[in-house]
Amino acid sequence: MLFDRSEILETLRMLEIENLDVRTVTLGINILDCHGKEASETYQNVVQKIKKFAEPLHSVVEEVSLRYGIPIVNRRIALSPVSLLLGSNNQEGPLVLASFLDDLAREIHVDFIGGFTALVQKGMTPADLQLIHSLPEILSQTEHICASVNVASTRSGINVDAILLMGKIIKEIAHRSREKNGIGCAKLVIFANAPEDNPFMAGAFHGTGEGDAVINVGVSGPGVVKEMISRHHGEDLGQIAEVIKRTAFKITRVGELIGREVSRKLGVSFGIVDLSLAPTSRVGDSVAEIIEAMGLDACGGWGTTLALAVLTDACKKGGAMASSSVGGLSGAFIPVSEDAAMTKAVRTGVLNLEKLEAMTSVCSVGLDMIAIPGDTPEEVISGIIGDEIAIGVINNKTVGVRLIPVEGKKPGDEVVWGGLLGETVVINVNPTSPKNFIGRGGRVPAPITSLRN
Repeated sequence: MLFDRSEILETLRMLEIENLDVRTVTLGINILDCHGKEASETYQNVVQKIKKFAEPLHSVVEEVSLRYGIPIVNRRIALSPVSLLLGSNNQEGPLVLASFLDDLAREIHVDFIGGFTALVQKGMTPADLQLIHSLPEILSQTEHICASVNVASTRSGINVDAILLMGKIIKEIAHRSREKNGIGCAKLVIFANAPEDNPFMAGAFHGTGEGDAVINVGVSGPGVVKEMISRHHGEDLGQIAEVIKRTAFKITRVGELIGREVSRKLGVSFGIVDLSLAPTSRVGDSVAEIIEAMGLDACGGWGTTLALAVLTDACKKGGAMASSSVGGLSGAFIPVSEDAAMTKAVRTGVLNLEKLEAMTSVCSVGLDMIAIPGDTPEEVISGIIGDEIAIGVINNKTVGVRLIPVEGKKPGDEVVWGGLLGETVVINVNPTSPKNFIGRGGRVPAPITSLRN
């Protein structure tokens, strides 16, 4: 696709004060060909392959950012699922590799490395189990490593045994990182229908259907959308949807321009642009404020799910009109701690966990960056995960869960992580126990909608 430079400059002039940015340039790298005769050789092969493609990533991103005047917030790397590389012969393998890669991230100025991933929607191999059991140590001892576990898909059903295990793992990660308010849990996503080209952490990994190396871009701009809606008073929801669609079109074109330029300079393929509206804790850079700009008194009140559905659908339509390379998640994110207005709604009691779950039925991702009381039982955590995963499987959409138990905190207490992770308050969790139900385990069969061949 050819881009008119004047069009890009016009867009930048129009949006320069509304926090438009490219949230991440993520370099996906296949590491499944890095297996060596010894474990140490495998680790070195992985490090050397990452260096081959990623050493110039930081400088190239800086150059492109300066050239076009567009902030690029994060530089990230997504690897093939590590469980597929290491096997189950070396119990310490995942932790040793994570330590190597954590050091490498600092060396090459990369914010996060994802791919400590297990795909267990239909069953868990010994290698999967080894990786999952290593996550508490990995995510509490490293700074830049991210992990994900796909526990379900519409085609395979729901692995309840894996969900039960993840409830236990989340509690252990929270305990090991308790001095930092359970921040290790912020680097783990539990998925249903995980996409193989997602550029956003903590869930990014390089899918087995991808090429050797590829650039995927995540674009944001909630502030831009909010500002455009605020300029259209008195228009009906169909017209508001059109405003959002046109704005998403412009944002997507900016993102694809950046992605293709970075991929050209690195000499790797361009993959997708993910046009998800990803909020930050900055004032005005909020998905909740977009919903309120549509006319609601507060995010979480009646009408919120409808407003979010309008927003998500219009974003997807605008992106699809702008590019043939839209992928990843693409929609609207609702990470509570990363959205100042959403945290405010939780603090005032307008937004609760049950309403957040309802909202996830129409938006991208799912229950994201939610602080819960540290004494929440693991079976309750598994029950929350199970409910959210069911929404994804039945509706054939991607959902993810990032729950963060914060030891010593109760509902209403403040929690601060800083940076893009922001701050929030601990949300109230229904104390009713699902232990006798979720504890049955097993695998829930795929829904009838999976029979589409």
